Amino acid sequence: MAGYVYILASKPRGTLYTGVTSNLEKRMFEHTYKSKGFVKRYGVITLVFFQYFDSIHEAIEWEKKIKKWKRRWKIQLIEEQNSRWTDLMRREQLKSLALSDLKHQTRNP
Repeated sequence: MAGYVYILASKPRGTLYTGVTSNLEKRMFEHTYKSKGFVKRYGVITLVFFQYFDSIHEAIEWEKKIKKWKRRWKIQLIEEQNSRWTDLMRREQLKSLALSDLKHQTRNP
């Protein structure tokens, strides 16, 4: 089973939350609409970093390592791939919608 390590932020360089999941889209929905703890309290719902792993076990190990990192290392990791702190979940959803529309258009000229 595959997995993802992800980092959420409240705002650029704001409060950070690191997590692991086998279903990133579902987990983001849960964080956004069903959260009760840390994520809700600090408004940490913007997906600013994620990495895919072929194995959920690899993802879990990497998440454990990142959670021990200094804050500035996490910020550096985020900014290496997402310097504008863009909400990657929204970008992924928009990309999925665009691909879906494209497939629909090619099937129905």
